Amino acid sequence: MKKEVKDQIIETISAQLAQYPNFYVTDISGLNAGQTVKLRRACFQEGIKLNVVKNTLFAHVIKGMENEEIKSILDVLKGNTAIMYSESPNGPAKLIKNIQKDLGGKPELKGAYVQECAFIGADRLEELCSIKSKEELIADIVALLQAPARNVISALQNAGGNTIAGLVKTLSEKEEK
Repeated sequence: MKKEVKDQIIETISAQLAQYPNFYVTDISGLNAGQTVKLRRACFQEGIKLNVVKNTLFAHVIKGMENEEIKSILDVLKGNTAIMYSESPNGPAKLIKNIQKDLGGKPELKGAYVQECAFIGADRLEELCSIKSKEELIADIVALLQAPARNVISALQNAGGNTIAGLVKTLSEKEEK
């Protein structure tokens, strides 16, 4: 491979890493053409970009980064490597878990860099699946913030035409629960 081509590939990988905050390093070796098409289609539907890369070129990009956490991914760059880039922290993990049943255990997770943390090994797949996305975390926070307001509204509705003393008693009973 000519140096110009290598430089262009390195530049492309660097651009992908800058664009997508999360990436998964996987092994898709052994998939036939039909299975590969199925995997690529599933990735496209989930908004995941899948690229097969040469380990040496990907390692060159990672070594050039100043982030020490991301450099732990270098240990998994052996054999065939495909990178799944994603905006969602858990999207590729869920896709891998779901599609492994249909594709005979592939793609196999080698490692991931998600939310500025490195995860090494296929045994971390369940942990990666349980990571919540930004939208899920915001929804949880909103639900927690709305809970006290719902209690007050419920107490007001239950108190109806009762006196203030009855309303205070109803509110204190709700707090004790």
